[in-house]
Formats: sequence, structure tokens, C-alpha cells
Amino acid sequence: MIIEEYKHRIDKVIHYIEANSSQRLTLEDLANAANFSKYHFSRIFTAITGVTPVAFLNRKRLEKSVRLLRETNMTVLAIAGECGFESLSAYHALFKKHYGTTPSEVRKARTQQYSNISQWASNMQEETASGTAYNENRKRSLLGRTWDRMIAIKELNTLKVAYVRHVGSYLDTGAAWGKLGRWAGERGITPQNQHFIGISLDDAGLVDEYACRYDACVTLPEDWTPDSADPQVQFKSLSGGTYAVYPFYDTIDKFVLAYQNVFGLWLPNSGYEADDRPCLEFCLNDPARDAEGKCRVDLYVPIKK
Repeated sequence: MIIEEYKHRIDKVIHYIEANSSQRLTLEDLANAANFSKYHFSRIFTAITGVTPVAFLNRKRLEKSVRLLRETNMTVLAIAGECGFESLSAYHALFKKHYGTTPSEVRKARTQQYSNISQWASNMQEETASGTAYNENRKRSLLGRTWDRMIAIKELNTLKVAYVRHVGSYLDTGAAWGKLGRWAGERGITPQNQHFIGISLDDAGLVDEYACRYDACVTLPEDWTPDSADPQVQFKSLSGGTYAVYPFYDTIDKFVLAYQNVFGLWLPNSGYEADDRPCLEFCLNDPARDAEGKCRVDLYVPIKK
């Protein structure tokens, strides 16, 4: 799938937002508008436009509210409802955060050009253009060949895993890994004979950092019989299928760049699109034992033609 088709599908989402911004819209609604994977839609939209779907939707709602404040006599409460905000307090808070002023102050000075509003709108346009600029660079043949050497396409069978769930910042998953590691070690399950896999279940750009869910997993032998010795260790199967594999080696705080690179730079021109399965983070070393404190991870991104 070439970048132009991705842009066309994102344009469909944008038109859908513009036509329905006053309605209650979910990420699933937006993903369905252009037939994108619901699981990965936010990352794809952000990679292409430079802003999250939620930020873009709020931007459109705020822009519409400014027009209504300047051009109509509707009350501020009515405008908040007309623009899709769930409450007047939510509208005020978001308006103040982005424009540095209040709806009432804009209403009182309709003829005044608010520089903060103009500047913020300009910044949003620059951010939106950034994703396109990156993808335009992708057309360079040298960069294309580099991606071809870096990304591998692999097939995975269904994997049975034991896992410990962590809820909180993705930078603080050490306790979950420690518990899983002790459980696995007591049963002879080691990195030498099984795979340790992390699964980031939430997009940190949409979910509060301390509400993000993360599963620290280890694959199990085929003849494994689950035991219940530790109630915090659970069991499940990970779907097999086709994955694009991106190798990463750096400090854990930069791992978000791996996702940005795959979804923003490689995927739109790859001939594939993201499938509705979670990404798998195959952990290949222990950062605590690395000379530079870096983690080595193969990021498996689920794809389909």
C-alpha cells in the first residue's frame, strides 16, 4: 500500500471528523470510517498527521466553537453542546489550555484578533505537516533500501505464554518482569529455552501514563500444564500470523521511537497494513546487565496485505 492511499484513507477520517465533530465519537468510529485496524488506528493516524486523533478532534471542535463565539449570539453553554463537548467545564478547561483565554473573553471582544489562537492554529498545521514530510523522505531509494534491509517479514505460530500484568508507566515494568522471572526460573524456564515477550496494551498517547496496561510474558513448552502456585501469574495464547520485525537497541525511554518508525515511516509504503493483533516486544537482553544500560528488542508488528 503506497503512501497516497494511506493519505486518502486518513483524509476520509478527517472529513468524517469535520462532518460529525458535534457528535460523541469513539476511536472505533474513526477507525471504521476508513477501514483501519481499531487496535492500531491511533498510531497510524498520529504517524501520518503528526497529532493524535483525539487532539485533532478537539482542535476541530475548538475551531468551530471560536467561529460560533464570534459570529452568533448562542450562549457559551449552547456552543459547548453544539461542538460536542460533554460538559461546560470540560469545554472551558480545554479552551483555556490551548488558547490561553476563555470563551467568554472571546465573546466579549469579537473583533479582536487573539494572537494566542492564531499561533496555536499555526503550530497545529506545522505538526500535521511533519508526518507528511517524513513520509515524503521515504520515497528516496536509499532510504527504501535501508528499510528493506532493516525490516524482516516473519510468520509466527500461536504462542502459549504465562504473564504478569503491570498497570502504570511503561518505564516501570521491572517489578512485573522480576516476578515473572522468579516464577519462570523456579520451573526451569529461561531465556535460553523460551522467549520473554512484552505487550504494551494501551497507546500511551491516549491513555494516562499510570493507567497503561502491560503484560510481561514468557512462552511455555508445548506440553506445559498451567499451575496456580502464584495467583499473579496468568496464562493465555498469543495469536500467530504475519509480523514485520523491527530491531531496536537503545535505552528503554526511547523505545517509543521504534513504534513511530514502523507505523510512520515503513508501514505506509510497505504494501501492508496493520492487523488487529497486539504488537509483541521480544526482549533479547537484560538492560541491567548491558554495558550501556540499553535494551535489545525485536518489535513484532502484526500486518496483513
